[in-house]
Amino acid sequence: MIARLREARRGVAMRLAFAALLLLLPLLLATAAWGVRLQSPLPAGLAAAALALLAFVGWRQQHARHDTRWLARRLNADPRWQDSADLLFADPATLGPLQQLQRERLAQQLARQPAPDLRPAWPGRALLASLLLGAALVLAAQYWPAASTPAPAQPRTASHASEIEATEVALVEASVDVQPPDYTALPARTETALSLQAAEGSRLRWRLRFSPQPEAVVLRWHDGGELALQREGEHWTGEHTLVRSVLYRVAVAAPLPLAKDDLHRLDAITDQPPVIRVVTPERPLTLREDGQRTWPLDFEASDDHGLGAARLHITLAQGTGEQVTVSERSLALRGEGENKQRRYRHALDLAALGLAEGDDLIVRLDVTDNCTPKPQASRSPSLILRWPMRPATEATGMEGLVKKTLPAYFRSQRQIILDIEALIPQRPRLAADEFVSRSDAIGFDQRILRMRYGQFLGEENEGQPEAPPGLDGEHSEDDGHDHGPESDAPLGTAISVLEDYGHTHDDAEAATLLDPQTRALLRQALGEMWSSEGELRQGQPQRALPHAYRALEFIKQVQQASRIYLARVGLELPPIDESRRMTGKREGITDRRDGLQPAQTPDSPVPGLWLALADEGSTPELEPMSTWLETNADRLEDPLSLVAAIETLRAQPDCADCRQRLRALLWPLLPSPVAGVAERPEPDASGQAYLDALSAEGQP
Repeated sequence: MIARLREARRGVAMRLAFAALLLLLPLLLATAAWGVRLQSPLPAGLAAAALALLAFVGWRQQHARHDTRWLARRLNADPRWQDSADLLFADPATLGPLQQLQRERLAQQLARQPAPDLRPAWPGRALLASLLLGAALVLAAQYWPAASTPAPAQPRTASHASEIEATEVALVEASVDVQPPDYTALPARTETALSLQAAEGSRLRWRLRFSPQPEAVVLRWHDGGELALQREGEHWTGEHTLVRSVLYRVAVAAPLPLAKDDLHRLDAITDQPPVIRVVTPERPLTLREDGQRTWPLDFEASDDHGLGAARLHITLAQGTGEQVTVSERSLALRGEGENKQRRYRHALDLAALGLAEGDDLIVRLDVTDNCTPKPQASRSPSLILRWPMRPATEATGMEGLVKKTLPAYFRSQRQIILDIEALIPQRPRLAADEFVSRSDAIGFDQRILRMRYGQFLGEENEGQPEAPPGLDGEHSEDDGHDHGPESDAPLGTAISVLEDYGHTHDDAEAATLLDPQTRALLRQALGEMWSSEGELRQGQPQRALPHAYRALEFIKQVQQASRIYLARVGLELPPIDESRRMTGKREGITDRRDGLQPAQTPDSPVPGLWLALADEGSTPELEPMSTWLETNADRLEDPLSLVAAIETLRAQPDCADCRQRLRALLWPLLPSPVAGVAERPEPDASGQAYLDALSAEGQP
């Protein structure tokens, strides 16, 4: 309670302090202006100190007035406090029962409400008067006659000038004007550093001034190119269009050497393609609902410098199997929002597009940017609207003509758990052999389920499907657990697993591929099924039950996992290269009977240079590495850093830090070791004796 009131009082103190500072600031500025004008810093400093002391004394007096009594009076001005705010600051031991009750009620009211704002109003008139007075004093100082200036120094003699005669050419002034391309809409700027970053295609203009003046100045690129600068008065100027990142040096032609021969870097920032995000629909595959007439689409696109045109491509796939006909069309979209980020919304009329039952409607959005001379384009992922066909039904009277050739003895994991839970209580009433036989039968069903789910991970079947024990008299219809419904689907097909036991809600042609996370969950489920099967085969259903439960939990997660849906399109064959026909050329064709060829290590100077840099006493050969960089720069992520490190080490061969930096940059470029067959280690005395004993036992 007291802390909230102290917070309110602290706000009052801060308001008074800021008001005093604002009142003092114009007068301090006026005092400084007079000190500069009269060239007398001591009187101006004394006047400023006096003003500051006066303001501090005034603030202390105002702060002393705002004590607890003043705070109580301010609170009592509000009718909500009922003229009882003095009780909050009184000693509770000196209050009567009614006063303590009133004090507690006020404390509860203060706790429910924010801290009261008791700050005084800003002294507007005083601030205005201080501002006007300070402005008047500053103007008066500007028009006051200036103090007399000292006599100019005598020119130096020739003997003194010879003592400071230049011994090298110094770069005394440097600036680079950067004019970005028009499509970026970036403002022009001037950099004082010779190393800079600019958008690709920017126009750079150097302005350099030297002392003493050289005869010629050039900018030398790291790849051997040069840019000669032209002299304009005291400055050397030159222009260059930045099309790629480069390193360069400033070189002069003069009798004296250049003071600093540093390596500078120009980084060209490439334009990024647009980024497209699908807002609606949320899934790549959408099934048409009954009565749906439109399909709303919502995209969001962004670009670093500005978006260009956007087109929505629409593909209608009709038919099934190999009889698929595809029709395409496109329409332009106008987005909403800023130039760098837009929202594209559009609703497709399904009837106008001719969407019918069994058809797929595939859309994607293409967006370009404003990059010149060639805009960059991005494409959104394909979105599919599918009108599923009605499930086919058997003709009337044909049920008796269909013969079930092989029942699918395949049951769900939930049914296996129910069978295990039903078998465990029967153990005291059953003979040991019969109990183990029933447990083994459930283990067989667990094996079949594991094999069927294992096909999604590319696992091979363990031979042909075995008949259940019921077919040879050990597995009957009344053995205490359900066999599951019969099915016409062949045993082991992925479609039957998804339709009957995977609880899929897509039609048969909605082909899905499992992502890595889903495959990991399915692999864990198979591991638990394997453990459950092993315990059931050993007649331990109570130990198999936890594994079966965990397998069911993993299967549930797999059923709810995300999937990748493939769009149904027509047959698109690659174009035939007519120039290779009837020529008889067999380049690239090898005989499958040829043996494996040993892998060849790529010829690269990186390993040798990396090892040479580790020896501080050696002198590494840098020229082969420079030559290798010229031909392999496109394969490296940051080749300029390598070039700069090589040039620095070449200029300073004794620099230990330069060697370590270059060695660190070479580490990611080291080639991976070639895989080979490891030789079997030679056995020791006891191991050889064991092998000899095995050989002796194998002899007749």
